Amino acid sequence: MVTFGFRVTPWEVEGVVDYDKLLEEFGASKISDELLERIKHLVGDVHTLLRRRIFYAHRDLDLILDDYEEGRGFFLYTGIAPSRSSMHLGHIVPFILTKWLQEKFKVNAYLMIPDEEKFLAKKTEDLRQVDELVDKTILDIIALGFDPDSTFIFKDREFIRNLYTAAVVVARRINYSLAKAVFGFNGETSIGLIFYPALQIVPTLFEKKRCLIPYGIDQDPYFRVQRDLAPKLGYFKTAGIMSIFIPGLEGVRSKMSASKPETAIFLSDSPEEAARKVMEAFTGGQPTVREQREKGGNPDICCVFQWFKILFEDVDEKLLERYHRCVSGELLCGECKVDLAERVKRFLREHQRKVLKAEEVKDKFLYTGKLAEKMWNWEFKY
Repeated sequence: MVTFGFRVTPWEVEGVVDYDKLLEEFGASKISDELLERIKHLVGDVHTLLRRRIFYAHRDLDLILDDYEEGRGFFLYTGIAPSRSSMHLGHIVPFILTKWLQEKFKVNAYLMIPDEEKFLAKKTEDLRQVDELVDKTILDIIALGFDPDSTFIFKDREFIRNLYTAAVVVARRINYSLAKAVFGFNGETSIGLIFYPALQIVPTLFEKKRCLIPYGIDQDPYFRVQRDLAPKLGYFKTAGIMSIFIPGLEGVRSKMSASKPETAIFLSDSPEEAARKVMEAFTGGQPTVREQREKGGNPDICCVFQWFKILFEDVDEKLLERYHRCVSGELLCGECKVDLAERVKRFLREHQRKVLKAEEVKDKFLYTGKLAEKMWNWEFKY
């Protein structure tokens, strides 16, 4: 838990976040130009989410690249806990980068669906509601294009017989004082949630290689604990690449949240509904067209521009051109919104088409694919 006029836990983010203070508190480093150049040298490209510092911080990314260069390899791990709604655009950001890393480095990816976490965290009152969302969540992830033979998607409550021994060994090494200090547990915290971090750590032990995890920076507490205990178990400290909070439609200081449906574009939204939300989004524009022409807009505080930057403009030169046209007053907010709305509509139409196809291959990711079959026979050695 971190409080500097703002509060960050894996389950709550309150206030305006200072990312530099978070890095100082968490002991992580900013992703340097040198690291990005190494990635480009190794795989020929750098994803926009890295290049534009949406993923802005890391631990041991340099060691991951060393392991790859020297033939030891690594593996990927990330996940999402279903709660009260289907996935939204903010949720897919770490999966998009994970899929890219899997493709470029030819490594295994383990995708955890903690179908108990949000219920234990009291973010939903009905476990059956979570169950109804699990399959939708899995199909949305598959639709992003993961390799079925090197990806294992698992639901905690289904896979628990394979997870539990390792979780017991991990939990034995985490005392309550540490858990309270790191996660902010208090007298209202369920005992289930107090145990849950042990489960979240287990996938970092799936292979005797270093694990790389793309995640939102609010999830960092789990992996700081992992880094303390993994060497004692004979495993590597996990490496991580951390993203900023993905902004909602009410401004860049907001976080896209399922609890505020009007601030979020859900993958289940109709393209028309998503377009409506975009047209009502906060911008950095002036009150009138005349003032916009004279004074220009402010793309730095405009969530519409930020969504071009995050997902909807791959070409850096075009993004920079949009920025300058906005600042100069040449580009009006309404024009920018219309453009983004059309791109979001195209994305949702294509994604929803892929979701329908994902049903046909779902079992490969969960049960019958090359990696899935191997994992159903996995046992933690202790």
